[in-house]
Amino acid sequence: MRSIRKQIIGGAIIIAAVGYLAVTGLGSGWVYYVDVDQYTAQTAATGRRARVFGVVGGNALELNRANLSARFDLVGSTSTLRVDYHGAVPELFQSGRQVVVEGQLGADGVFNADVLLTKCSSKYEGHGRAAREARAAESLR
Repeated sequence: MRSIRKQIIGGAIIIAAVGYLAVTGLGSGWVYYVDVDQYTAQTAATGRRARVFGVVGGNALELNRANLSARFDLVGSTSTLRVDYHGAVPELFQSGRQVVVEGQLGADGVFNADVLLTKCSSKYEGHGRAAREARAAESLR
């Protein structure tokens, strides 16, 4: 009788531990994925990790592959987000290209990214693409 009780208690402890690890792992691994316009419209975005996608603007593009950094404007249909990225810069990264950045908004209003992914525009056609590309083209002039 005592060994069955010990097994039940031990099993309950193991199930509780696995459940706790699963819940905390899922909570820390989830990241919001929004476009620039949606992200800048959020009021509580500061300090929370997010994935933001948009078009790289050309006016203020500062690319330093040697120091593994880039500063640029991420352009949406109606808004722009300043991004400060530190890490390996992809070969396809350039102004006018669709990208996804992951990081968090600093208190200074600059999005501090530690992940930068370029998108192939032929595979990822979305709503408002023409407007974003037109705005990015204007920023190149």
